[in-house]
Amino acid sequence: MSTEELAVTPDTRRVIAGRYQVGELLGRGGMSDVHKGIDSRLGRTVAIKLLKPQLATDPAFRTRFRQEAQAAARMAHPTIVRVFDAGEDTVRDANGNEVQAPFIIMEYVDGAPLDELVSRGQIDPVHAIRITDGILTALEYSHRAGVVHRDIKPANVMITRQGQVKVMDFGIARAISETSASLSQTTAILGTANYFSPEQAKGEQVDARTDLYSTGVVLFEMLTGRPPFQGETPVAVAYQHISEIPAKPSSINHRVSPALDVVMRKALQKDRFERYQTAAEFRADLETAAQGKVPRAPKHPDHSDALFGPPPAQVSKAESTIRQLADDTQVARTQSRPPAVWLITGVITVMAVLAALLIWVFEHNPSEVISASSTTVPSVENDSLAQAQKAITGAHLKIVVEYEASGAVPKGAVTRTDPASGFVTTRNTQVTVWVSSGAPTVTVPNVVTMADKDAQKRLTDLGFKIGYVHQQDDQSQPAGTVLSTDPAANTAAHKGDTINLTESNGLVQVPDVTKQPMQQAQSTLTGLGLEVQPPQGDQSCPVQQGTLVSKQSIVGDQPQGASITLFYCLGNASG
Repeated sequence: MSTEELAVTPDTRRVIAGRYQVGELLGRGGMSDVHKGIDSRLGRTVAIKLLKPQLATDPAFRTRFRQEAQAAARMAHPTIVRVFDAGEDTVRDANGNEVQAPFIIMEYVDGAPLDELVSRGQIDPVHAIRITDGILTALEYSHRAGVVHRDIKPANVMITRQGQVKVMDFGIARAISETSASLSQTTAILGTANYFSPEQAKGEQVDARTDLYSTGVVLFEMLTGRPPFQGETPVAVAYQHISEIPAKPSSINHRVSPALDVVMRKALQKDRFERYQTAAEFRADLETAAQGKVPRAPKHPDHSDALFGPPPAQVSKAESTIRQLADDTQVARTQSRPPAVWLITGVITVMAVLAALLIWVFEHNPSEVISASSTTVPSVENDSLAQAQKAITGAHLKIVVEYEASGAVPKGAVTRTDPASGFVTTRNTQVTVWVSSGAPTVTVPNVVTMADKDAQKRLTDLGFKIGYVHQQDDQSQPAGTVLSTDPAANTAAHKGDTINLTESNGLVQVPDVTKQPMQQAQSTLTGLGLEVQPPQGDQSCPVQQGTLVSKQSIVGDQPQGASITLFYCLGNASG
């Protein structure tokens, strides 16, 4: 079947596996649609990822998908989006044929994907480092569990409303790449080439260092607002990952420090043996750079602690000789067993002893083991600074105070923390506490001559409230046009302040010009925008010396441009 034939229209009334109620659409990607849902059995909100039905046409994918979903479900860490359930749901395509649509039930994260935040522009280096630290924390956990993500990109990183970082879609990329899925399907799963490692671009075997390269690309994009390599086609971008050297982030964003440039250079090394070997090593250099210090690599890198050993080019001659002897079946041996057997046996024994010791410690007093190195950021929002200091230092954390304007939080109270409250971290971690300096200052815009509706929208969009609207006579501005504001335009005010408006009522005040010289009266009325008619004689009054206005046709509030006639005395017969 074609992709079009397999397209299934989302149905928010749909129930999956007899328990998951499909709700509103949260997002749509190349391989799936994500809906908010309800687990009716447990009564909790979940995220439901509905994979494209065409993926289910590959039996190998279905098998691999189930295995990888089970592996992902076993990972429980604060920085990883939990997988609760997975399977296949029978649906009908546009032609009425039954097809199997794979689904995943995940933890619902109340927040926004990182790609949405990156699309708004460069992220402050401090926040970019914190987000990257969260990604690396998740990868450190997954790599120790033997799970390589393979598809680290902003769309797979969620930022909660409290600022916590959560990585999702572990194992799904592996399920696709190791089956007979078509190239177009694989591309949809693995994302664009912007985040490929050089080994992925060359089609080589990937390992944990692939995730670290992709994390470096994500950090580069957060710092600069764009990926390190761009091209008209994915092939062109993949080629750059293999052969081109990326620009320094500081050459694009002056706020990036030289220390961060050094971290980026190592993270984006083409040769994976020259790259960071572990997520912990990457995090350590990031923490050093965050303190304004340039990470210094040893002159002779020690790869003994790396997960993958030394690079092929650095294998010593002695090691090569040993390997040759071990592989040469024609060389007589003086030992009863190969050296490798003794080495492997020793390593296994040591690992078994360590594992047993750790199991014994956790079973007897796990809370003390955990609490010895970890702590949770307390909730201090809306507390005074003194209260916040006491709570944070009491949680064995360091506090740094910053100030920001806030219209919602009173002056002197805490608006937020970074990391956010509830974030699990190690002791002595630095927590930035943001304290309200009061409502933000906003300049009152000039809305004079604007229509009432447009002026009020402009003011409310800036956070102001509309107070009273005073109507005033005006000789020129149409009714409903703003004449002035209080406070006046271009003065400083605060969000939430009330702005009063004075508007034209479309009327003009016609003065009493009787007993004035005709010419002077006509000039006055013409200046008010009135239509002054030729003067008329008035026979009801005696002749006056000179030509004075004896009476007028209208007086008081009148419509703008109204017609007015002035009269002068002609004298009467009896006079």
